[in-house]
This record gives sequence, structure tokens and C-alpha cells, in this order.
Amino acid sequence: MVIKVKKSAVKKFRRGYPLIQEEDLQSVPETNQWVEFCDQEGKYLATGYLGEQNKGIGWLVSWQRQPIDQAFFTTCFQIAKEKRGSYYNDAQTTAFRIFNGEGDGVGGMTVDLYDEYAVFSWYNATLYHQKEVVLAAFQTVFPEVKGAYEKIRFQAKGLPESQQVYGESAPEPLLVLENGVHYAVYLNEGLMTGIFLDQKEVRGRLAGGLAQGKRVLNMFSYTGAFSVAAAMGGALETTSVDLAKRSLPKTREQFAVNGLDPETQKIHVMDVFNYFDYGKKKGLLFDLIVLDPPSFARNKKRVFSVHKNYGDLITDSLPILAPGGLILASTNAANLPAERFQKTIEEAFEAAGVQYHLQEAFRLPGDFVVNQAFSEGNYLKVFLYQVKQ
Repeated sequence: MVIKVKKSAVKKFRRGYPLIQEEDLQSVPETNQWVEFCDQEGKYLATGYLGEQNKGIGWLVSWQRQPIDQAFFTTCFQIAKEKRGSYYNDAQTTAFRIFNGEGDGVGGMTVDLYDEYAVFSWYNATLYHQKEVVLAAFQTVFPEVKGAYEKIRFQAKGLPESQQVYGESAPEPLLVLENGVHYAVYLNEGLMTGIFLDQKEVRGRLAGGLAQGKRVLNMFSYTGAFSVAAAMGGALETTSVDLAKRSLPKTREQFAVNGLDPETQKIHVMDVFNYFDYGKKKGLLFDLIVLDPPSFARNKKRVFSVHKNYGDLITDSLPILAPGGLILASTNAANLPAERFQKTIEEAFEAAGVQYHLQEAFRLPGDFVVNQAFSEGNYLKVFLYQVKQ
């Protein structure tokens, strides 16, 4: 099948931009087959597929005419594996991303390695239709992987959101290493595994000394990974706060697998904004506050959006931040540019009349390979500020 691209989109596709939007095409037929895209004169631009997902309606995967078959995927996986040689050679880290969608040439799919097991994430039905070919190519390049699981991250009737796809079953929990710290993960427990691998460098800084001697507050703590990294890095104490009830046993487990007594750490199941009020009333002070909220969250009383409300997190953190304390501000919102996110943070500091200094910034780690023509793919933005009040 051949589809013509509107004149307005030809230039960006020629320079390697991989994401297809509905407004880019003259027509949008329903098909789960590979498609050739051409300009107004019928000249070939690229090969890709149409598959609706949470961003765009498809991806370009090749800018030269070639079969998109098992050999194509085998080559993609081989190149991706070679790029991650430093991770394979790091005995202190056994969990990392081995295929990062469009960054490694095929948007709509990622693969993470957890020790000897792989987890595929599928983001649209069309690429999932190619699953058998993709898995055959993967097993050719990664024969050492003992077993694999998949996460269905698109709407699909009759498909479980998580299931095993081949090989041996992983232990539950499976203990992985990252920067020398153990994390308990569950590969077949819903869409999440228990740790977000894109934050490995930030956790590495916490474990490597940033948190040493500090009182650390971890907001939106999930399974407490930042807290555990901080504790292993010599934090004086950690406090983890998350509204989800599962966060309590999950966080306790993460401390325990590292030989840390959970009873020596503080874990609160409560709304983050309520905890700000609680901390203020109690006169609590923290030397380092980690703010890593979901892009969007809702509870009975409040709707939170990173775009609209992140500044509120900064404002509410200041009364419980010790003089000269640090704020680690993070978001994974792909549609929020880094410059805008930084401006939101700094506007909140300025409105509060405090002095601030940007000490360090983090983007995606090296295993989350980014397509340079697709800046939105570099979604993670983390800024470390020192605040003088």
C-alpha cells in the first residue's frame, strides 16, 4: 500500500522525523500492513505503519525501500544490543532498556532487560500484529534471555495487560541490581514492574553520595526506589509518601532486600498535598525533597496535572525544606518541553522570594536511546536545585 503525504509534512519526514500524525496524510486507511509513504509527486519517502496509540497514528521505520521482515528486526536488535555494551559490562547493574522504540528504529515497542528476563511493551495493535516475527528476531539476537513477558499498553479486548510470552518464568520477586542497589521487581504483575528504569542515573546519584547525611523526603514514592537509593547512599533518614495502599508493602520490601530494616524508615500512605500540610504543622524539615509525580493524577478532592500544578509542589515544599536544602524536581511528561518545565519551577521559587541555584540536570540515560530528529522522545526532565531561604 502507498499513501501520499501532505506537502506540509514532507520536509520533516525526509529529515528522519518518525511519528505520523493524522494531519500529515492525505488519507488514513485502516490497515495492519507495512505502508510506503510518498510525496505529492509519488516519490518515495519512507516505509512505516499506521497504528493508533496515545501519541500519533503510526511510525516510520525505514527511509529506504526494503522488506520489513524478520531480517529487518534482527538487524535492529543487533544494533541496539551493540549500543548497550557498557551496560552489559557493568556488574553493578542488571536491569536496563535494551530496545527503546523509535530511538532504536521501531516506534511503538520497547524492551527492558531484568537480569535474565525481558519485558516487551506494545503501544499499538498494528505492531503487535507483527509479534511473532519480532519475537523470532529477538530470540536470534538475545539467546541468553531465559524468558519474556509482555505489557499491552493499548486498548485491546480479550488481551491481558500482562502475560508471559516464552521461556522460563521469572522468580517473584526477581531481584535486580542497579548501581549496586537491589530492587525487587515483579514481571507479570500488571503494567508496572516495581521500578522505572529511566531514573537509574538519578537513583545512582542518590546512592552515590548525594543523599549522604541528609533527611530525605520522597513524594509520590511508588515502591520507594528513590528512598532505598538514598538510604543505601547514607541518608540520615528517609520518608516515603504515596496515596496508593500498595506502596507500603512494596516500599518495605525494597528496604528489606537491601538488608535495611523498614522500621527505621518512615512510610506514609496518604495524599502528598495532605502530607505537606502535616509536615508544616509538625515543623518537619528535610534536607532533600524528591518530587516525581505522575503527569496526571486524580483523587476525591483534587486533580493534578504537571502542566498546571507542578509549581504548587515547589511552593508547598519550601516550608518543610531545611535552609540550603535540595529539591529534585522530575517529570516524564513528553509534551512538556524542558525549558517550560524549568521555567515553571523557577517561577515558583521567585514567587516565594527564595534564592535558588540549579546544580545539576538529568535527561534520559544512555540505554534509553533517543532519535535526534524526534526531540519529544527525550521525555525525562530532572532538575536538582539548591534553595537558600
